Amino acid sequence: MRVIGLMSGTSYDAIEAAAAELALDGDILSLRPLGHLSVRYPDEVRDLIAATLPPTATTTQAVCALDTGIGRAFATAAERALHELCEGAADLVVSHGQTMHHWVEDGVVRGTLQLGQPAWIAEATGLPVVSDLRSRDVAAGGQGAPLVGMTDALLLRGLPGVPAALNLGGIANVTVLAPGAEPLAFDTGPANALMDAAVRHFTDGAAAYDKDGRRAAAGWIEGRLLDVLLDDPYYRRPPPKSTGKEHFHLPYLRRALDAAPTAEPDDVLATLARLTAVTVADACRAHAVTALVVSGGGVRNPVLMRMLAEELPGVELRSSDDLGLPSDAKEALAFAVLGFLSVHGLPGALPSATGARRATVLGSITPGRSPLRLPEPAVRAPRLLRITGADRPAA
Repeated sequence: MRVIGLMSGTSYDAIEAAAAELALDGDILSLRPLGHLSVRYPDEVRDLIAATLPPTATTTQAVCALDTGIGRAFATAAERALHELCEGAADLVVSHGQTMHHWVEDGVVRGTLQLGQPAWIAEATGLPVVSDLRSRDVAAGGQGAPLVGMTDALLLRGLPGVPAALNLGGIANVTVLAPGAEPLAFDTGPANALMDAAVRHFTDGAAAYDKDGRRAAAGWIEGRLLDVLLDDPYYRRPPPKSTGKEHFHLPYLRRALDAAPTAEPDDVLATLARLTAVTVADACRAHAVTALVVSGGGVRNPVLMRMLAEELPGVELRSSDDLGLPSDAKEALAFAVLGFLSVHGLPGALPSATGARRATVLGSITPGRSPLRLPEPAVRAPRLLRITGADRPAA
C-alpha cells in the first residue's frame, strides 16, 4: 500500500509530507520511503495559528477559519506529495493536522484538538484520509501522545542494550525499549518551544528560531534561571505524561525571567538549550538508556546536540537517518504507519506508553472520490519495522 503521511508539529513552521510503500508480512512491517517534502504554511495561516494558540483567547470564527486554512494547506502538501513523490498514484493519506490544544488537568488528558479539515485533502487528492488520530486513545483513558511510540518501538526492537528514540520538535518526546519490558513513551518537556518563543520575543517577530543555534552558542548558562525552569513539577511526574504549548509558552518564560532576571537574550537561549538537554538526559538516565536515536528539527541545532552529548556521556547518539528514516520526515512517516495500521484494523497506540485502558484502532476515515474499500483486517499486529530501499532527496 502506498501511503502519504502529513505532519505539522508544535513549532508549526511547515507541513512535512512523506510517502512510503508499506506491506505487512506476518509480524514484520516493511517500509520503503519514497521521499519527503516540506511545505510552508501561507503567511496568513501561520499568523492565525500563532495568534490563536494558548494562552491567547480566541473565537469560534478563528477556529473555523483555522480548520479550513490548515485543511487547505495540508491538501496542497498532499497533492504535491501525490504527484512529486508517488507519480500520481497512492492509496491513502494520513493527516495529523495541527495541534491547537492539548487539554491536561492534573496529569490527565481531558481532550485534544487537531485542526485541518480532512475533507479538503480528500477533495484535492481523491484519496481516503485517516485523521484525528489522537482522540480515540484519549477516550480510552490515554494521553493521546506521543503516538510515535508505536513506530519507534517497532524500529528499536532488536537493537542491543536499552535503545531509545528521541524527537526534538517543539516538545521533546522519548520512546524507551528495555529488554523484557513494555515500551515507554512520554514527553520529556520543551525542545524548541521555549527557544522559538524567546527568539520571536527578543526580535519582535523578525526571526522565528535560533538558526544553527548561533545565539545560544554566543550565550552563557544562567544557573539561577535554569534552576527556576527545572523546578517545574512536570519533570517530576512519572510517565505516562504529555504536554504542549498550553504549558510551555512565552508567558511561562516571562514568569521565569521575572523570578531570575537575565539581561542578555543569548544567555536566555543558551539556558533554554541546556534545559532541554538536562530534562531529556534525566529521562534517559531514569530508564538506563544506552543508545539514543534522534530526529526532529532540533537535530539541526548543533548547540543542543552538543549539550545532549555532554549530559549523556557514554550514551551513543545517532540520527534516525542511520536506521533508514530521514530525521526531518520521521514523524510524517510514523503517522503514515499509524494510518496503515488503522485501515487494517490494528491498534496504533501502546497502552504502556499512553496509559490507555486498552489498545485502540486510531482515527476517523474520510472517503475519497471512489467508494471506500478497506483492506481485509490483518491477522496479527507487527512486532518489527524493516526499512527497505533508499529515500529520494528532500524537495
